[in-house]
Amino acid sequence: MNNDNALNANVGLKLRGLRLQRNIKQADAAKDLGVSPAYLNLIEKGKRVMPFPLLWKALRYFEQDPEQFMSTLGEGRVDEALAKLLDEPLLKSLDIDSESLQSLSAEPKLAGTVAALFNLYKNTRTQLENVLAQLNVEERTRTQGSTSGLGSTPGVRFDYSPFDEVSDFLEKHRNYFPELEEQAEGLRRDFRLEQQLTSSNIIRMLEERFDFKVQIERAASGSSVVRRLDLDTRTLTLSPDLTEQPLKFQVAASIGLMVMDREKLVERILGAGRMRHGETERLIKVNLANYFAGALMLPYGEFFKEVQRTRYDVELLSNIFGTTYETVAHRICNLSDPKRQGLPFHFLRADIAGNISKRYSGTGIRFASGGGSCAKWAVHLAFLNPSQITRQYSIMPDGTTYFCFAKVQLQPIEGSIVKGTAYSIGLGTHAENAKYLAYGLPTNDLRKDAIPSGISCRFCERTDCNQRAAASYRFAFAFDEYTKKDCFFSPLLVHEKEKAERNGNAEPDGNGTEASEKHDSLDRGARRRKVHEN
Repeated sequence: MNNDNALNANVGLKLRGLRLQRNIKQADAAKDLGVSPAYLNLIEKGKRVMPFPLLWKALRYFEQDPEQFMSTLGEGRVDEALAKLLDEPLLKSLDIDSESLQSLSAEPKLAGTVAALFNLYKNTRTQLENVLAQLNVEERTRTQGSTSGLGSTPGVRFDYSPFDEVSDFLEKHRNYFPELEEQAEGLRRDFRLEQQLTSSNIIRMLEERFDFKVQIERAASGSSVVRRLDLDTRTLTLSPDLTEQPLKFQVAASIGLMVMDREKLVERILGAGRMRHGETERLIKVNLANYFAGALMLPYGEFFKEVQRTRYDVELLSNIFGTTYETVAHRICNLSDPKRQGLPFHFLRADIAGNISKRYSGTGIRFASGGGSCAKWAVHLAFLNPSQITRQYSIMPDGTTYFCFAKVQLQPIEGSIVKGTAYSIGLGTHAENAKYLAYGLPTNDLRKDAIPSGISCRFCERTDCNQRAAASYRFAFAFDEYTKKDCFFSPLLVHEKEKAERNGNAEPDGNGTEASEKHDSLDRGARRRKVHEN
């Protein structure tokens, strides 16, 4: 049946294309073929079977060879301009396939219009991104020119993304949501859960309390979906590639979504405040669902007690509660209950290229927008020793000091890290808190032991960094071809610039010797003669 429908659709599209190529109106073609315009319209749309006598008549009408026409029915020719769009990421996300584009190809004017509009959209978006980037640079240069490092607050943020808005929301609430803690504690109590949960425990909770069924199913080729919650069929579909620890987290996060929907927690937590971006509220909901998952697997009271006992030993806590290093690191940043308050931490997750995919500031440290950061930070250096905890003190340009530690978390697929993921998970707190940590480093001279670092190259005030990747907006970009610094992007200081100008103003004599050097040598000769005469 499907093959018959496809054949009918193909015949109709081919005939429609022939009619449009000859600029024949549908009503005129229907009259000449002896059928009604409505019937021909259904044939062209593939909704009616075309009788062979009528097909032969139509082929004679359009001056087509029947054998050649029939041989091309299996070909799915797509307009060239439209075919190029199949590789566009946007169309992939909209799930537009070649069959859909093939139907458009039967409308030459429409096909050209769609392709032109899409290319116009791409060009406009590129131009808009360039304008916003330039406005952001100018605004930050203006608003941060008179302020310093971490304490500065940017003015109008043209590059303020939904992810930035979510980070600000979490920091505003100190990454602590008692409503979610209570809901998680209630479920643990009702199901009498042990300290360390298994995926079976959480799946049983999902099935019995929320009447959902769980099925394991591999995603379609090219898809990266590992979890799909279908509220209509009350089904949670999970990828078979999920191992025990991430499996627990995904089921727990799904329960968090259902709890929030049932209790209308997102509306209660957000209150009457309006978000700048339409996507922000959904992103916040995802973050709150993940928060709930952490609260369910790492109950606040028990977790806080173990954190104190182990002195924030993230690896040991991961073993005690049977979860990932990253989940424990996240949960450590939630300990803001006024009655049981933990140390303040900032959190970073970076990949091997230095991209920051998650960040949270509980210490007041400012992160640069756009995801970049300082190459001197422990979270990046951890990739040099992926099997160890990388620890360091760091000092910012304004003198603020931190103690940071990071560990690489590898998740290979089929034994390949390239196919899987490699992230560095970094935590940091104020330097004076290092003595409370199992990973703390001894120091007799913090200022000497701390690594000079900054926020990011673009906004760093340091003049002596040997690993700059870009010039800082805080300095006028200037260089001197006669003066080599340890890094090309390091700013040229005033006293260095004065020397460069003196070198540039020196005039060489006929032998190529600079006049200043020649005069200096003459002076030295005169002084020697004077000493000899005396």
